[in-house]
Amino acid sequence: MGSARGPVDLEEYAGGAEAFWADPYPTYERLRKLGPVHHVRVPGPEPRQDLWLVVGHEASRAAFTHPSLVKTTPGVREMDPIGRHLLVADPPEHGRLRALVTREFTPRRVEALAPRIQKITDELLDAMVPLGSADLIEALAFPLPFAVICELLGVPDIDRDRFRRMSTEVVAPTAAPDGSLMLELIEFFDALIEDKRCSAPADDLLGALIRTTAEDGDRLSPTELRGMAFLLLIAGHETTVNLIGNGVRALLDHPEQLAALRADMSLLDGAVEEMLRYDGPVETSTYRFSAAPVEIGGTVIPEGQPVLIGVGTGGRDPERFPAPDDFDIRRDARGHLAFGHGIHYCLGAPLARLEGRVVLRGLLERCPGLRLDEVPGQWLPGMLMRGVRELRVRW
Repeated sequence: MGSARGPVDLEEYAGGAEAFWADPYPTYERLRKLGPVHHVRVPGPEPRQDLWLVVGHEASRAAFTHPSLVKTTPGVREMDPIGRHLLVADPPEHGRLRALVTREFTPRRVEALAPRIQKITDELLDAMVPLGSADLIEALAFPLPFAVICELLGVPDIDRDRFRRMSTEVVAPTAAPDGSLMLELIEFFDALIEDKRCSAPADDLLGALIRTTAEDGDRLSPTELRGMAFLLLIAGHETTVNLIGNGVRALLDHPEQLAALRADMSLLDGAVEEMLRYDGPVETSTYRFSAAPVEIGGTVIPEGQPVLIGVGTGGRDPERFPAPDDFDIRRDARGHLAFGHGIHYCLGAPLARLEGRVVLRGLLERCPGLRLDEVPGQWLPGMLMRGVRELRVRW
């Protein structure tokens, strides 16, 4: 499929935008059989964007580490109002930022959150279980990671309602952006950072990032701190919501797998990995740009083009995972691309896995009759996040 024939219309391939968002995997598999790289037109309202899409496990791994697929192009740096962060930085800037952040966002800090995550989960289930039915997204999948992010950032209780309103509109907008929300979010983070800078040291990640200093004296600037807080909000919140929602839905759609997990909770770690492979929270990478012509699998992406890397397509590649459309919690799902690959591999992967394990165990133990109450709600539009806005269940 070359650009000479024009871009492949993904909406047309799938039979409409809604059909694509509900189940993009047949379209991705159809493309994968034709080759690893395609010039495509994305589904959605007009004007629709043309870009290059990489599909398949090995091709996607190669794209994640290709030196000419970069995060910034001339002018993009100046247009980034929220501040620089890991998702929009290239080497050597990326290495500097990641080194400073990883000094504080350590496995030890994540493990220390485990009792708090358990407590929040128990409290949410205490409120939910007596009802007999609920929207799992609203009752559990959304509020847990939101509360955890607030704990990490040290957002005061009095500000959390405001923070939730802003964060929800950023990750799942209900209207066209007008710039005022981003300005409000910038002002919120700036005030939070300044308050922490002037207060007694707090034992939260944002406070630690304010204080951390490299051996050469390097520190995160105020705009870099704001950018990192924003990244934690986006990458650490919405993705975990969808991990929980998609994972529970996969279990409920496969009752024999649900029964196996109930019977043997030692399968829990593997179940979370299979959920990430089978229908993970991120469908494609964030944008990259070809800084030079890029050749992958015999196809050349011209210089200066926007590129998306298929994350979900890698998990459904039969050359990497036999019978990839089967949901099997006993399979070895390691090696999936749900958290990316290479220098941009998600720093928050251990936290997402921890939250997923705690929620699933609590939900299955306390809701033995858990089942879908109705067809899952509207799928999130677009090709980045994979999830539903509502998941009605009963028990």
